[in-house]
Formats: sequence, C-alpha cells, structure tokens
Amino acid sequence: MKRKIICIVLILLALSLVGCREDDIPAYEGSEPERKIQIGLSFDSFVIERWQRDRDVFVYTAEELGAEVNVQNANGVVEKQISQIEYFIDKKMDVIVIIAVDSKAFAEVVDKAKEAGIRIVAYDRLLINSNVDLYISFDNEKVGTLMAQSIKDNVPEGGNIITIFGPTTDHNVQLVEQGYGEVMEDANLNVIYSVNAVNWLAEEAYYAVNEALLKTSQIDGVFCGNDNLATEAVRALSENRMAGSVVVTGQDADLAACQRIVEGTQTMTVYKPVDKLAKAAAEYAVKLAKGETIDVNTTINDGLWDVPYVKLEPIAVDKNNMDEVIIDGGFQKREDVYLNILE
Repeated sequence: MKRKIICIVLILLALSLVGCREDDIPAYEGSEPERKIQIGLSFDSFVIERWQRDRDVFVYTAEELGAEVNVQNANGVVEKQISQIEYFIDKKMDVIVIIAVDSKAFAEVVDKAKEAGIRIVAYDRLLINSNVDLYISFDNEKVGTLMAQSIKDNVPEGGNIITIFGPTTDHNVQLVEQGYGEVMEDANLNVIYSVNAVNWLAEEAYYAVNEALLKTSQIDGVFCGNDNLATEAVRALSENRMAGSVVVTGQDADLAACQRIVEGTQTMTVYKPVDKLAKAAAEYAVKLAKGETIDVNTTINDGLWDVPYVKLEPIAVDKNNMDEVIIDGGFQKREDVYLNILE
C-alpha cells in the first residue's frame, strides 16, 4: 500500500513539472535603476594647494545632488589633458568640467564634445575660442588690482620691485596683469626683474629673487602671482636675511601664506572663496546635465563668442583682517594659522 502511495506522489510530481511552462513564471515588474548624471572633472594638476580643496567640495556637492564625478589629473601636460577629455567623450559624460593647462589648446576637443551632446564648463580658467556653455571663476582683474595696490601702498616712492606672474598659457594671468597695470600706471616704482612662471613652478620665484639680487641689493617689493610662488620668493629673501623687510604679495590664502602674513614675512594674499566657487560649479553642472536653464546674465568674450560668466568677488587679506575673513570664515583654523606665533 505504501509503495502505491509513493508511486502516485512521484507521478503527480512529474506531471506538475511538465506542466510548468516558462510563460507561467511571473515576470519581474521592477523598474531599472535611474542612470546617474555623469560629470567628468579634468584638472590641470594639483601643484597649487587649493585645487585639492576645489576637487573635494565639487565632488561632494555633485554627489549630494545625485551625480557621479570622474576626476582626472593631467599633471600639467596639455596632450594628457586632451586625451582625458576624449576619454570622457567616449564614456558619454553628460558634462565635462575643465581646469585648463593651456587656455588656448582645447577648442578642437571641446567641439568634439559638443558634437556628442556634452555640455562644457570652464572652471576658473577661460577656454579661448571654445564657446563653452559656462565659465565660472573669480574677478581675476580685481585680483591683480588688489595685489598691485598692496605693492603701491607699502613700497616707498622710487622703490625697486620684482614681478613674478603666472604662465602665459593661463588666461587668468592676462587678466591679473591687466589689473596690475591699471594700478601701477602712475606709480613711481622700478621693475628691476620680471618673469612669467612656466606651469606655475614655484622655483621660478626663487630664481627670480636671486637673479634680481645680482643686479641690486635693494629690493623693496615682490609681486607674486600666487602663494606658492610667494613661498619660494620668501625662501630666497630669507637666505639673504631680507624676509620681513620686503613687501610680498600672493593669492589663494594657502595655509603657509596665512602663517607668513601673521609672522610678518608676507604682506598680503588674495582670498578667493573656493568652497563657494566649487559648490556653485557643481550645482550649475548638474543643471546643465538636466537641460535646465541657468540664470546667468553676465558674459565674457572668449575671442570668438560671448559665453555665460559667473563671476565671484575676491578679498584682500592681511594681518588686520586675517581672523575675520580666513579664520572666522572657516577657511583655515586659528591654531594652524598661528602655529608659529607664541601666545
């Protein structure tokens, strides 16, 4: 009897398996996960201290808005940056954000990206003749006027100065030089040595100071295009026991520069709120990716086209407003800025 029952069960089981067709399996009705916005972020290099901060704020903001960011570093090589942008094109990025090695070198690859339907943001440095969708930076001409005004106000009439600008491949440098020229047009100062630092190499400032000292032992001011250059200029002055007696300018409010200002070996820096810049750039990039209208009324001419321009204000910082602007604003910590100052 038991054997008959077992046989019947096995037969019924076999029949049930035969009767179970693929059509009878319930279809999965879940939706495919939504594709995230893809942003390619191409950096010139991380030689300048601030770029790492720009990167971190941009990536964090974009991810909070639901985007994914692919960061590439060209290490100052134009060909490498072009190749990385082409990689972004192949990966079908929605937006490519470029901090250019050479402002004049990207028109062709930008055209290629735009043909593929990719939006382009020029970050901090304008791309010449490229008709980008957005340029976002600071008022770089004002950066030059702020630094030049510090030289003019603090160097005595007839004094000797050195000018160390950034590379000619950086369009911002041209704007900084314009701002510098407007202030210095009627200044009674002698430029005894002038150079453009290739690729923003800080060592250029060290060499410039030493070359100027071969001409004269009297140096009253050093106009440095950024704080990294100022670091090496002050090193050269220190080796010649002149640090603290020479006016030195910079920009970016690097920690080392802020320390030198409160210690008295650098006169001023120009603070550019990069957190605000990077956050805004990420927000605009996401809007462009979504096809949303960006409310930008200011434009700048890139040589051929007027492109939308978001312009942020820079701030001159010296020992008098260091606490208010840099420390209270959260850009640097008080204990770090005053690290070498005895309380």
